[in-house]
Amino acid sequence: MTAVKRAFERPNGSAAAALVAGGLGSFAVGLMTVLAEASDGLGSLLAFYKPAGPLSGKTTVAVAIWLVAWAVLGRLWGDKDVDFDRAATWAFVLLGAGLVATFPPFFELFAAE
Repeated sequence: MTAVKRAFERPNGSAAAALVAGGLGSFAVGLMTVLAEASDGLGSLLAFYKPAGPLSGKTTVAVAIWLVAWAVLGRLWGDKDVDFDRAATWAFVLLGAGLVATFPPFFELFAAE
């Protein structure tokens, strides 16, 4: 490896942390959607802004989870080389799970009767 090439190489941990944190945030939106549907009490608790209903709380909680995950993973992985393929796989699995959980045919399966 040449000295010039080595000077431009950087650890990939920060990028992997951002990617996985995004997946966790997306999963959190889906999880909050399912939990709010399953529990009327949680649904009303998540109504931070009444005109928007529980959506305001679902997204606020998800953004908080995303930020905390990004901060923690960035601190842990920031100066390291991590298995980026594995991190990307986890990020896309979490993203997919969060996406599925926000579709009405899925979250209505958990509706409180």
